Amino acid sequence: MNIVKSFVFLTASLLASASFAQQAAYQPPPWTYQTKQLNRAEIDALLAKPQQVVVLDVRRPDELISKGAFPAYLNIQTKEIEQNLGYIPKDRTIITVSNRAHRAGAVGDILTARGFKVAGAAGSLDYEDQGGKIARIQPPAPKPAN
Repeated sequence: MNIVKSFVFLTASLLASASFAQQAAYQPPPWTYQTKQLNRAEIDALLAKPQQVVVLDVRRPDELISKGAFPAYLNIQTKEIEQNLGYIPKDRTIITVSNRAHRAGAVGDILTARGFKVAGAAGSLDYEDQGGKIARIQPPAPKPAN
């Protein structure tokens, strides 16, 4: 009888632990980049001077559609940064963007090493979590059949 009660207690404890883990808030991995991780206030201050800044979004097109984006941005995916450095303006401050800023941090480090002026990395989801507004992008309409 004690074995059955112990088994039931252990099972209930494991289920409760699993349920708590699922309800826990998102915990980002540790920040390991030299590029500063920007918060909403810092991003808003930079965006207030659009003639001085470029937003470099490093996400895939499907992420831009599903997660939204800043109103104006240059989109070069992370894996294509090295071969497209010539398209990134060196005379502007750069905000790199990804969903939770980690890819943006990695790209920020690459750009800084190449002589670009990087203000920091932003996560579009983090920005929204902090009350910022992200533009929703509509996917292109399908082309009519001929």
